[in-house]
Amino acid sequence: MFGKKSDFAFCFKQNAYFCTMEKEQVYTHPMNLYPQRISEEGIVVFDNVRGLPSGDEAFTSSDYVICIGHRGRIELMYDNISDYSEQQTVGVIFPNHALRMVSVTDDYLATLIIVDSSVLNDPLLQIIKQMRYRYEPHPNVKLDKHEYRIITHVVEGMREITRLNLPDRRVLMTRLLEFLLRLLGQYRKRKLNETAADKQVSARFHNDLKLHFREHRDVGFYAAQACLSTKHFSTVVKQETGHTAAYWIHHQVIVEAKMLLHIRHDLSVQAIADLLGFEDQATFSRYFRRETGISPTELRKEFGIK
Repeated sequence: MFGKKSDFAFCFKQNAYFCTMEKEQVYTHPMNLYPQRISEEGIVVFDNVRGLPSGDEAFTSSDYVICIGHRGRIELMYDNISDYSEQQTVGVIFPNHALRMVSVTDDYLATLIIVDSSVLNDPLLQIIKQMRYRYEPHPNVKLDKHEYRIITHVVEGMREITRLNLPDRRVLMTRLLEFLLRLLGQYRKRKLNETAADKQVSARFHNDLKLHFREHRDVGFYAAQACLSTKHFSTVVKQETGHTAAYWIHHQVIVEAKMLLHIRHDLSVQAIADLLGFEDQATFSRYFRRETGISPTELRKEFGIK
């Protein structure tokens, strides 16, 4: 837990990647130091985080990241939206979003929970996919003191599982992560007054989208599923989520495409185009370039995939 100064001091001393100013060492972000550990363990907790892995440069991760702010403040650009993290703020960042640091205070300190993309298909973590439409337009949750204390207790449990190296470590970490996400969901509802009734159209839309995005990429199809006119459906989705229905459709396709291009080295671009319901590779490549600015092949080169 990070409620006392002594706890902070203990945490500083126990983490090799945290470099003190007195020793004039250069801080290296733990995501840069331990990529293999993230891949092997699946879920990893890093304390004493002071910024982005890329410094002032834009950073896009294929991992799922939960950032718990303990003190100070960092200003960010999240895709093209201004955002921040500060004391008692929890940010939930889904894969393939661009982050750029605008400014950071000297005392900024955070804990990151990194979830490797390979873990996201775990049946116990389907809650992550269900949360996507809520957190992508609004990634941060500001907690009160009680909520913050509970969250840090759960994270301490995750640290203890790692320290003890328990035989069922991955299963236990997954269950604690699910519990943490359910807590955050409840806290977020209170903050944003997100009842099921408030969000029923977009909730139904995102469920339908997960089922049908490979076959249907037109707003009219999803409006018909909700028994609404296309215009009214689009208006309601924009009001509930902050983005248009068309945005979410394209977003779902591109996120899935990036994941397949990055992880499924055994699949050709043509095979991925087939999986995503495109008539041929050329159509898929045009669609992908229009939405991202680069081709699927160019993205693979950025990932170091031939």
